[in-house]
Amino acid sequence: MWRNYLTVSINALAKNRVYSIINLLGLAIGMAACLLILAFIRYETSFDRWVRGGENTYQLQTYFPNPRDGPPFFLQMASYVAEERIKKDFPQVESTVYLLAGSPTIVKDGQVTTAKDYLVANGDLLSVIDLPVLRGSKTALNAPDTAILTRSEAVRQFGTDDVVGRTMSLIQKGKTYDYRINAVVADLPKNSHLKINAVVRRDFPSYFAQEREFLTCWGCQSGWVYVKLKPGSNADAINAQMPAWEKRNIPDENFGGGRFNAGDEADWKLLPIADVHLGKAQAGAMTPGNDRGTIATFAVIAILILSMAVVNFTNLATARAGKRAREVALRKVLGATRKQLIGQFVGESLLVALIAVVIALALSELLIRPFASFLDADLTFGYFGESGMLLPALALVVIVGLLGGLYPAFFLSRFQPASVLKANKSSAETPGSGRLRSILVIGQFAISIALIICTAIVYGQTVYARSVDPGYKRDHILQVENLSRYQLIGRGEQLVERMKRVPGVVAVGRTDIGVATTNNSNTGVLVPGRSEPVTLGRYRVDTGFRDAMGLDVVAGRWFDPARPMDDQTLTFPETPEQTRALVARGANVVINEFAARKLGARTPQEIIGKTFGLGISADSGPMPVTVVGVVKDSRFRSVRDPLDPIVFLGTREGTTHMVIRYDGDPAAVRAGVERVWKQAVSDVPFEAQFSDAIVEDLYKAEERRAQIFAGFAILAVVIACLGLFGLAAFTAERRTKEIGIRKVLGARTLDIVRLLVWQFSRPVLVANLLAWPVAWWVMRDWLNSFDTRMALTPVPFLLAGALALTIAVVTIAGHAFKVARANPIKALRYE
Repeated sequence: MWRNYLTVSINALAKNRVYSIINLLGLAIGMAACLLILAFIRYETSFDRWVRGGENTYQLQTYFPNPRDGPPFFLQMASYVAEERIKKDFPQVESTVYLLAGSPTIVKDGQVTTAKDYLVANGDLLSVIDLPVLRGSKTALNAPDTAILTRSEAVRQFGTDDVVGRTMSLIQKGKTYDYRINAVVADLPKNSHLKINAVVRRDFPSYFAQEREFLTCWGCQSGWVYVKLKPGSNADAINAQMPAWEKRNIPDENFGGGRFNAGDEADWKLLPIADVHLGKAQAGAMTPGNDRGTIATFAVIAILILSMAVVNFTNLATARAGKRAREVALRKVLGATRKQLIGQFVGESLLVALIAVVIALALSELLIRPFASFLDADLTFGYFGESGMLLPALALVVIVGLLGGLYPAFFLSRFQPASVLKANKSSAETPGSGRLRSILVIGQFAISIALIICTAIVYGQTVYARSVDPGYKRDHILQVENLSRYQLIGRGEQLVERMKRVPGVVAVGRTDIGVATTNNSNTGVLVPGRSEPVTLGRYRVDTGFRDAMGLDVVAGRWFDPARPMDDQTLTFPETPEQTRALVARGANVVINEFAARKLGARTPQEIIGKTFGLGISADSGPMPVTVVGVVKDSRFRSVRDPLDPIVFLGTREGTTHMVIRYDGDPAAVRAGVERVWKQAVSDVPFEAQFSDAIVEDLYKAEERRAQIFAGFAILAVVIACLGLFGLAAFTAERRTKEIGIRKVLGARTLDIVRLLVWQFSRPVLVANLLAWPVAWWVMRDWLNSFDTRMALTPVPFLLAGALALTIAVVTIAGHAFKVARANPIKALRYE
């Protein structure tokens, strides 16, 4: 019996080639999309699960869920003192380590380079995170002045990975430190939130001897804290004790006569390292993370695309029901039961799904590498093992086969032999199936239109983010890094003067905040009449920063080098005596419009001359500052991030970046700036980027998301059009006699084409009514995640609807034209 069913199924597929090809292509594309997205989801959820003992390893994160003003903020970093206290206060803790981001300088063959992704540890990292050691010992970092390297970094620096016992010299904080390399670890895979080329261990109290505040500052989140718990310990129990732990450890500070405590706004939480990549804390991450919403979106899109392929299968099967009505009737006359007929038709569906999944697997293997390259992910495609695709592929066969075959099977098997054979209904319209097909076609195109709308809006927001006025002149800027190196202390002004003489350079400024820098420095400002301080961003700039960035002064003036009160330069190292003297003297500051509003001013001019208390350090109390100027709000970061309320402090030293405004050939200017840099600063690497490149990198994730949506939208449209083409072909064939009669009675070819096109255009028009509100609701929430966003106008909705309708018309018009031009004699001659 089963052999007979298989023979009948193969014959049915071979007899109706168009139907079979459309079904196989649609299902294969949908299944391939599912398998590729499954590979991506598995990759995203596999981060750091390869770490041995990772179930006991946690990252200590700092949360600001309810700040006095501004949105919640979640940070992967924590303060140095937090690591020290959590190890002391919780007996469940086995070991801890504090990792500080570092980019030391390596001098090799007379050339200086920046060592990327070198971390400075205060303890034994390998006792907390069990990285695979290739050479050396697991106790490689058990003492200061030791180091571990990844294999690729060892080869890059020494030409071999056999480097255990060698010495590596790094310039850090202006001094040269020698480290003994005690181990070489395997390169970390891409599915890790860690980004490490080397780890060096230092004694932090001596390393920060000139910056003692770093060792006790609870508000200085500059590095990452990792905690390893003893087996069987409960991290949730520790997290529940965190509020009490904060009260025990974080002291109150006197700020302008009032009480201030760093724990009032901050919370600390232990998070398993396997959850860091998809956790809610993404600020301060070593590598860009992701969110569970994006993963869920991918999964939903995969299901929708596969559903569209299954809809094609169901639509075409019910459309062909009339063709198989006589076959069903004859089988029933010969004794076949309805159960047997259902089994046969479901078997045919499973056979189609099996063939389709084989094609899908082939497509997936061909596309996995470009897909992985596009996503910058280490995706793999195998068939066996924990991440194998064989079981998911078989599951797809069963699910798709049953979903696509059950309804047609029950529908076909219900035909009554007497009515079918007596009326010769083999080519008649199958009763009751047209409405269902219309509903399914509407659903298909609703999905397609919604994806097209999402693509248009994501792309539009990306363009908007790049082109919106940031409040400063973003073009023609070369931003130079490494200005905060200790080797440059006291040499900044000399370097600026030399840069100004480079041909093409218009202005030079120094700053702590430039084009999309990652620096974050906040402070409290006391406002007369308010009990709580106002949080503002505090950044140092020199007098040339305004012209270099192209800032607009809307009230008052900019910093003047001839006015001593405009200068808050402190000689490094900053001593408590220097700070107290500066606080006692006071200073002039420039703020932006947003800061003026937060300080209570209705207009920028209103705040000029007002004095406030600005937090400088925990020891000295607030410094009286007078606002002498207000500049236009400038968005230095991504439009996703809230606008910064900023107070600018004038200084001649201590900034992190140099901003160079130029005119003329960018390459020539960069070459000139680099030449001057190397002549003046031979022991600090030159690193610079043009503002255009920085902004492009800033919105690369949004652009990639737009491309992903575009790819899925194209797949959805292709699958929908395949089904529409198949339905049009069958409908035109069924209405051959009707078309012949219409032509005999005088209908023109254009009339026939218009009739057929309109029949299949109506579902597309109705699909817009379903797609538009859903897409509007989804994209409204997505746009609301941006601090500045494009307006949600009807344009993308109308364009998506028009595009879908055009594609549908083009899909069926050619076939309709061919049918309409046929000689009516061929359709009527058997009468």
